Amino acid sequence: MTLETRGSQPDTDARLVAWVRQAAPYIHAFRGRTFVIAFGGEVLEAGAAQALIHDIALLDSMGIRLVLVHGARPQIDAEMHARGLTPKFHKGLRVTDAEALECVKRAMGVTRIEIEALLSQGLPNTPMAGAFLRVTGGNFITARPVGVVDGIDFQYTGAIRKVIAEEIQADLAQENVVLITPIGASPTGEIFNLAWEEAAEAVAVAVRADKLIYLCDAPGLANAKGALIDALTADEAQKLAGKHLTAQAPEVARVLPSAIRACRAGVGRVHFLDRQADGAMLMEFFTRDGVGTVMTSAPLARLRDASIDDVGAILGLIEPLEADGTLVKRGRERLEMEITRFSVVEHDGVIVGCAALYPFSTEKSAELACLAVMPDFRRGGYGDQLRSHIEARARKMKLKRLFVLTTRTAHWFIERGFVEAGVDALPEARRELYNLQRRSKVLVKSL
Repeated sequence: MTLETRGSQPDTDARLVAWVRQAAPYIHAFRGRTFVIAFGGEVLEAGAAQALIHDIALLDSMGIRLVLVHGARPQIDAEMHARGLTPKFHKGLRVTDAEALECVKRAMGVTRIEIEALLSQGLPNTPMAGAFLRVTGGNFITARPVGVVDGIDFQYTGAIRKVIAEEIQADLAQENVVLITPIGASPTGEIFNLAWEEAAEAVAVAVRADKLIYLCDAPGLANAKGALIDALTADEAQKLAGKHLTAQAPEVARVLPSAIRACRAGVGRVHFLDRQADGAMLMEFFTRDGVGTVMTSAPLARLRDASIDDVGAILGLIEPLEADGTLVKRGRERLEMEITRFSVVEHDGVIVGCAALYPFSTEKSAELACLAVMPDFRRGGYGDQLRSHIEARARKMKLKRLFVLTTRTAHWFIERGFVEAGVDALPEARRELYNLQRRSKVLVKSL
């Protein structure tokens, strides 16, 4: 009898373990949260639907409450062409006459059925194995006619009058996936065709979603040079829409106004992701850097004074630097006693940097100590933000001089206005604690 042995892949295994550990805090944070995922009918035509459904099933298995809002623009166009009709649009919005409405109803119905079928898969040896997603829907949206705009009668193109959020939330509470088709009825029984991006906006606001995700034709928003923007606020996005809308991919430009309104109306985060990128949602939600653009009402990163609840996170941040000798070791007890001296940078709820200020008031001096930034965020300027914040705190205390002791980063501080000095430049109380074995360089800056 022979025994089979599995080949060892230490590099791959290590990356997998590191990824899972990095993702764990996000998995815990997202459980019970509500995500609205919006996508056009292009997903079904481009062959990306299978991978998207697999990721949706995975998010559902993590306890995330999911609302899916789908479109069917290419399917409607195909149905109209088959009937010899020409699609009409004005400013990106379909003009829906009676004949077009029949095409809308047919295409929307077929698209919805296809999505439900994909969500019902459960073949062995696939990511859907063992998954059972209960899909629900209903007349959650009431609509009204858009009416006449710029002299054009949109007829059966509608705007959203109301979203019955209580019914959607009741379905989510029962662990159902809610699938929204962008068609709404008026109180008089008329049917209206809705823009899927506006339906997603209205639903996300109504259910107070934690995240609204738009799967579009590009990785996210671009700046004037065409480079991807990682994160921005709604106000910054508004300025971008005014100055550089033509720099955006067509679908991104179309959904951008809805995204801005949703963000300002209380949706926690709005994400723009590439619908063609395999696993884009997993990479965006469960890695620190993400892969798309995230929009928030306030800046994603904030600098604040540390509290006792931050001790564990600060220890995790500085321990690798203590281990390699960059920082002097601090125990938990000492850190708890000195926590009021610390400031932290928080990025999307995760502490990624810290620094401390130790004043010597009688000599009008202070020490900048324990400046540390997580490696993945060192290019984000957080070290400079912390340094500037500590300098501002020292000035507020009417101190005249700031000094730092370092063994590895002297040039970084020199480039920022510090000058090298001797140990004698230290306040007497700090000079007595100077560690001759570490031979730290003393750098001083006048405030």
